[in-house]
Amino acid sequence: MSDIIVPAMGESITEGTISKWLVKEGDSVGQGDVLLELETDKVNLEISAEEAGVVQKILRQEGDTVVIGEAVGLIGSGSGGAESTGAGEVAATQAPEAPSVATSPSSVRGGVKAEEKSAPPISSNSDGNGHTASPSARKLARERGIDLEQVQGKDPLGRVFQEDVKTHNSSEVSRVPASPATSKPAPPSPAQTEYSKPVERQRMSRRRATIAKRLVEAQQTAAMLTTFNEVDMTAILDVRKRRKDKFKEKHDVGLGFMSFFTKAVVGALKRFPTVNAEINGDDIVLKKYYDIGIAVSAKEGLVVPVVRDADRLGFAEIEKSIADLAGKARSNSLSLADLQGGTFTITNGGIFGSLLSTPILNTPQVGILGMHKIQLRPIAIDEERMENRPMMYIALSYDHRIIDGSEAVRFLVTVKELLEDPESLLLEG
Repeated sequence: MSDIIVPAMGESITEGTISKWLVKEGDSVGQGDVLLELETDKVNLEISAEEAGVVQKILRQEGDTVVIGEAVGLIGSGSGGAESTGAGEVAATQAPEAPSVATSPSSVRGGVKAEEKSAPPISSNSDGNGHTASPSARKLARERGIDLEQVQGKDPLGRVFQEDVKTHNSSEVSRVPASPATSKPAPPSPAQTEYSKPVERQRMSRRRATIAKRLVEAQQTAAMLTTFNEVDMTAILDVRKRRKDKFKEKHDVGLGFMSFFTKAVVGALKRFPTVNAEINGDDIVLKKYYDIGIAVSAKEGLVVPVVRDADRLGFAEIEKSIADLAGKARSNSLSLADLQGGTFTITNGGIFGSLLSTPILNTPQVGILGMHKIQLRPIAIDEERMENRPMMYIALSYDHRIIDGSEAVRFLVTVKELLEDPESLLLEG
């Protein structure tokens, strides 16, 4: 018998949410088979079986929050079912009036007793007969306005899990009928009391909740300000038109806009190093490397994978890195290493048609560049001549605590000048 343990997932991640079990109790599994998917603040992970056997018990349900080192299930030998007892299982021979959990001294892993890891958290919500509920069950019950005392749990110890609440029929009566003096009606559903018309209530994914928290923290913590400029994209479009076919043939990747913008940003960061810094207490940490985050829109929300050492990469290497990271983001296969340690971020709302925006800082970074839609606009070439030019608004949001307005404006002007003279970008490698 072995526990299915939540593995370590990186220094900044201590817990996750079970998004999906891929096996059920009684299923036979081989070593390395994927058992469940775990959603964390940054990435989704798959937990695999460390040995072959049969899934004897699933201890934590979909939607439950679990921590590193916690047992979420049990794998044993045999044909499934409760043919043997182990850590986290109730001995079949125990008297029903005194259920207990096996606490063999050998059943200790990482300094935590097995029963502490495998038993679902006990709630203070009790019906008087020892029936308790997991945190996720309590939360779902609150959201649906369900009285936990009315929920029939399938667990032999009377514990109520999230799935029990999901399948609960509100017309069911409690296992132990309450007296008229103590009975209380279930509160109405929040959807009934808060809205007069039909609504659909969806639970935030862990990633979406984390994105929301970080964006609010960025606005509350940083003295954020945004400055704007516009870029004449004529020269870049001309280079791409003339070179894109040979570039594609030689490097097997398209020549997009992001490599030009990454090179221009690196050139500007070298001239204005404070924009490539972060605040640590009362210190300013000036970073002597250029790991550029590229914001990518994925199904579950925005992620910012990082192109490492962008100053040392050529156009083709930058384009390949971005294409690879974007593909991994959309297939939900980014690793923590792909997301950590960026020094500056570029986000491109133009691909969705945005003409102008004020991007929010990706803390602890102190600068983020926003790209926007390329649009033909009449531009005065000189006092007598007007031309329609492909123009793009660009925005720099920055932390005014360490970056002065003049520095931010000059940084953005430098980006503009480098983009309007693409040959100059060759000197920024």
